Amino acid sequence: MKNIGLFFGSFNPIHIGHLIIANTMVEHATLDEVWFVVSPQNPFKKQSSLLHEFDRLDLVNAAIFDNFNLKAVDVEFRMPKPSYTIDTLTYLSDEHKDKKFKLIIGEDNLKSFKKWKNADKILEFYELLVYPRPHAQPSDLKTHPKVQLIEAPMMDISATFIRKSIQSHKSIKYLVPESVEQLIIGRKLYI
Repeated sequence: MKNIGLFFGSFNPIHIGHLIIANTMVEHATLDEVWFVVSPQNPFKKQSSLLHEFDRLDLVNAAIFDNFNLKAVDVEFRMPKPSYTIDTLTYLSDEHKDKKFKLIIGEDNLKSFKKWKNADKILEFYELLVYPRPHAQPSDLKTHPKVQLIEAPMMDISATFIRKSIQSHKSIKYLVPESVEQLIIGRKLYI
C-alpha cells in the first residue's frame, strides 16, 4: 500500500516554499508521493483574489514536471463548493483503496484544526503530518497519537507578496521555479 501525503492549498501561485515542504515530506515522512490538491475555493479565503483554478493547476504541474514523487490533482474541481478536507479525504480513500492518505498541514493550522468540519473524524481515520511554521500558536494536538511533527525548513514565503510583486512589475525570480515564472509571464497572470 502506497503512503500518499495530501498537500491542500490554493497555490495562488505555487512557490518554492510549497515545493521544499512537499519534497521534505517525501524524504522525511515515509511517503511515497505528495499530491498537491489544488483547491477551487478555500472556505476561509475570499474568492476574488484567486486565479482561475485551471491556471493554478497548470502552474503546479509546471512546477513539479520533473519530480515523479509529486503530483497535482484536481479532484476538488468536481466536488461541491466550498470543498471540505473531510469530503476530499473520504472521496480519495474510496477511489484509491490501494493507498493510505495522510494530511500535510502547517503547524500554524494546528491550533484551529478542531474547528475544521469533522476534525474528529479526520483524526480518527487519517494521520496529520505537520511541518513547522513561523509564529505558530501552541496546540495540545501536538501530542495526539495521529499527529506527527516533521522536521522541515521554516518557510515564510507569501503568495500575496509574489502577486503584489508581479502587479508592480518586480522580479519573482527564485520565489517560484523558472517554469512557473515563464507561464505567469506568458499568460500575463496576476496583472
